[in-house]
Amino acid sequence: MTDSHKKRPRDPNQLAKLMVEIASGEVEDTDTVDAKKDPAAVSLGRKGGAKGGKARAEKLTPERRSEIARKAAAARWPSGNQKGKSGT
Repeated sequence: MTDSHKKRPRDPNQLAKLMVEIASGEVEDTDTVDAKKDPAAVSLGRKGGAKGGKARAEKLTPERRSEIARKAAAARWPSGNQKGKSGT
């Protein structure tokens, strides 16, 4: 494993030391996640993500929105007596 692909240390003291070294310029901070991404793809993804939810909401009929909301509510708050849940 080369120095440019090292993970950040999990130990808080070592992490603090690395942060000081980065701030003082002794070590260059290399963000391996962004280095692997294509900038053109990232910008296209942001464009789609910014308008995706709004476009989907405009396409859905009120009945379908209600069905989705009903299903989500049932998943969050299931009815009936469940084991492990304490009642009042």
